[in-house]
Amino acid sequence: MAKEINTSKPEKAKKDKENIFSRAAKRTARWFREMKSELKKVVWPTGKQTLNNVIVAVVVMVLTGVVIWAFDQLAYLIVQSLISIGG
Repeated sequence: MAKEINTSKPEKAKKDKENIFSRAAKRTARWFREMKSELKKVVWPTGKQTLNNVIVAVVVMVLTGVVIWAFDQLAYLIVQSLISIGG
C-alpha cells in the first residue's frame, strides 16, 4: 500500500486568505514588539551626561560660528582691498 501524500498546505491556505490589511497590521504589530524589545537594551545616559553633551555641543557650535565669522571678515577685507586697488 502506498502512503497518501498530503499536498495541501494549511499554513499557505491560511496565509492566502488573509488580506493585505491584516498582513500589514500583523507586520506593524511585530515591528512595534521588536522595537520595544530593542529599546529595553539601550543604555540611556544620565541627566548629568546629557547636560555635559549639550554643553560640549553648544561650545563647538559657538567656536565654529566664530571661525566662520572671522573667515568672512577676512574675506570681506580682502575683497574690499582688491576693489579699492582696482577702482
